[in-house]
Amino acid sequence: MCPGPSEDPNWSAPSAPPAKRRHIFAATLGNALEFYDFVTYAFFAIQIGHAFFPSKNAFASLMLSLATFGAGFLTRPIGGIVIGGYADRAGRRAALTLSFTLIGVSVAALALIPTYDQIGPVAPALAVIARMVQGFSLGGEVGPNTAYLLEASAPHRRGLVVAWQGASQSIASVVGALVGVGLAAVLSHAALESFGWRIAFLLGAVTVPFGLILRRTMPETLQPAERDDSDQVKAADGFVRLRQHRRILVLGSLVVGGGTVSTYVTNYMTTFAQSTLHMDTGISFAATLVPNAASLVAFLFGGWLSDRLGRRPVMIWPNLVHVLITLPIFYWIVTVRTAQALLGGMAVLSFASSMAYGPFYAALSESLPMRVRGRGFATVYATAIALFGGTTQLVVTWLIHVSGSAMAPGGYLLVGNMMGLFAMTLIPESAPARRSPPASSQPA
Repeated sequence: MCPGPSEDPNWSAPSAPPAKRRHIFAATLGNALEFYDFVTYAFFAIQIGHAFFPSKNAFASLMLSLATFGAGFLTRPIGGIVIGGYADRAGRRAALTLSFTLIGVSVAALALIPTYDQIGPVAPALAVIARMVQGFSLGGEVGPNTAYLLEASAPHRRGLVVAWQGASQSIASVVGALVGVGLAAVLSHAALESFGWRIAFLLGAVTVPFGLILRRTMPETLQPAERDDSDQVKAADGFVRLRQHRRILVLGSLVVGGGTVSTYVTNYMTTFAQSTLHMDTGISFAATLVPNAASLVAFLFGGWLSDRLGRRPVMIWPNLVHVLITLPIFYWIVTVRTAQALLGGMAVLSFASSMAYGPFYAALSESLPMRVRGRGFATVYATAIALFGGTTQLVVTWLIHVSGSAMAPGGYLLVGNMMGLFAMTLIPESAPARRSPPASSQPA
């Protein structure tokens, strides 16, 4: 007898309609648009700090800007629980449409908020609220999105298809960096400080209607028989079921924490290149563009390879390489301080890290039953990112300030990836190709 979702996390409902490539594209593009806003803030942290937190002390202004960036992480776990639970009750498509609507509101709001000089303390207060709404929506986006990609893909292609979750974040970072490089090329420094950063956010806002149209055409992958009940007593049972999988949830949180440190140290390179290495603005934006382009390729390659070799070896070995080369590459970057060292070194680090994390999204999703997959993945992801993503750039900036060493980001990156590597070694194999032959009753 074919096992149900409560018995086998890899089980997918036979009645679930197979998704076409355009549906996978819709999920991936929507996720990329969501992350575009988040990473754009990181790119323009200095300019945003000047707009909302004017100060004679450049360090204080930057820290306040990064603290506002971090405010969005506080609401991520709440969004993960609320929207992730909604995805397990109402379906993936409804949850993804809700999260995308909320992100549209927050993107437009941040682009249009007046400066501190225009409306005083109300400006930073509104900026914090916009970031918190954005964090809530993004916290609820990742779980349902990953669950959808897993459930919409054939078992022998899950690693590659679900790797688009991570790849979409790299796409967002690449597009955001290209926008930054383009604006830095055509606008003067004063214009970039005054209104250039707002253009970057508005470009993201105009894509929201397109993203909503795409998401509303997506077929539902969670069938009524697999949905969590919506009444309060049965909803509470969902958390009981999650506790039954606490080992994989804890391990997943550690892996996400390590990956988050890597992601946000990479996105911090634009600020690092400007404020610490004192490089040109164009090179500084490229410091995020090039590594994220490498990550895009690595995520997909790692996911594809894991469908053939299994999730564990593709997670563990590249991450071990990353741990071994982190400090030597950072020493090279801060010693020679050239564009070649900065771009080349970060590209190599990003490729190794992303190749390891490419299979992880599928591994964690496959380890959770369908009825709690949206809430479970979202809660793990949002909570780990709230703890590590919301603090990474603040901690790195503070470490550089108190130690006077430009090596601080490399040391913090090393610690984060060692934590992720440790957890990866304890995650069981979940790839269908390594566990059992694909069942003919599973959807293609």
